[in-house]
Amino acid sequence: MRTTKTISVSLPPKQLKEMERVARRENRTLSELVRETFRRYQERAPLPATLSEALGWVREDAKRKGVKLTQREINAEIAAVRRQPAREKRKQPVR
Repeated sequence: MRTTKTISVSLPPKQLKEMERVARRENRTLSELVRETFRRYQERAPLPATLSEALGWVREDAKRKGVKLTQREINAEIAAVRRQPAREKRKQPVR
């Protein structure tokens, strides 16, 4: 009985070539490289359990960076992003 599942992932051509280069250099398969990457991601960046926890993380991060926004300003930013077409949302840099 099979103990793994196959998934499909889309990558930009440059990123795929770099992944293939790294996998060859380390004598690993792409699957092994992706599994290891995800394991490391899980160790470093646990996901928030609730929306409330996620908002708390955002507030703490903003406070550390000296960003002072009111709840009204935050809601306006969220509303503005939600009004954008999906294609534009993907192009936005992470602050």
